Amino acid sequence: MLGRIIKGIAGFYYVAVEGSGIYACKARGIFRKEKQKPLVGDLVQVDVLDEKDKEANLKEILPRKNELIRPAVANVDQAMILFSLRDPDPDGMLLDRFLITMEWQKIPVFLCFNKTDLAQEQEIAGWMKIYAGCGYDVFPICAETEEGVDRLRQKLHGKTTVAAGPSGVGKSTLTNVLLQTEHMETGDLSVKLKRGKNTTRHAELVPLGENTFFCDTPGFTALDVPAMEPEDVASCFPEFAAYTGQCRFQDCSHLHEPDCRVQEACRDGRISPERYAHYTRLYEELKQRKKNLFR
Repeated sequence: MLGRIIKGIAGFYYVAVEGSGIYACKARGIFRKEKQKPLVGDLVQVDVLDEKDKEANLKEILPRKNELIRPAVANVDQAMILFSLRDPDPDGMLLDRFLITMEWQKIPVFLCFNKTDLAQEQEIAGWMKIYAGCGYDVFPICAETEEGVDRLRQKLHGKTTVAAGPSGVGKSTLTNVLLQTEHMETGDLSVKLKRGKNTTRHAELVPLGENTFFCDTPGFTALDVPAMEPEDVASCFPEFAAYTGQCRFQDCSHLHEPDCRVQEACRDGRISPERYAHYTRLYEELKQRKKNLFR
């Protein structure tokens, strides 16, 4: 039978098979021999051992269309970067690190700012202006009151979405709110997967309806930039695209060169000064990392 791994823990992989339920599976030894590790999100073939107790073996992992390392999940359609507006306050530098990670891996990405009830309208508008101005879809929500969640559900419908963000921003609260959708039988899933009530410790795909999955992941307080050349960073800032071909120098780093259209756009307010500052910091960080490799 064909199914999708929705959780992996303690050597067991829980596979959701449409129309049949969730099976607890062990991976065959051949996967270890071939150094192939099953990931949450994998489409797999399973051999049923006990239909009553929903036990099976993983037989085959189908080819992946993509794969993330952190969080470890495969076959995602889009990523949602979730930050809170208060408790904790948003860290713009960390936010851009998450965005760059997804941009570099060609994962479509959008932003969600939680806890709108704790923030001033002017502050919310400020974050919206920065990131909507870069071309990202931005969803201000309050998971506690469910304000804005219906619009977010429309964005999630029919896709596998991985949620990423630092600890304490409300990913687990939002997941529990999303589970209230009428398409989801929460009781059986909670018992089968032994879902915790507080912190997420493992990546987990939560079925939200037909062909709709939401991946709740552990929170992160720091994130390394992916392995890339310093010159690649600009391609991960979509708001630079309109200007990069107009600079005087074809290999412009957008840092110190004369007649740089990116720097001009920043000075004119067409590019966010905060985002540009993060770009320069990330460029120098990658430059230093590269230098250290050859010491």
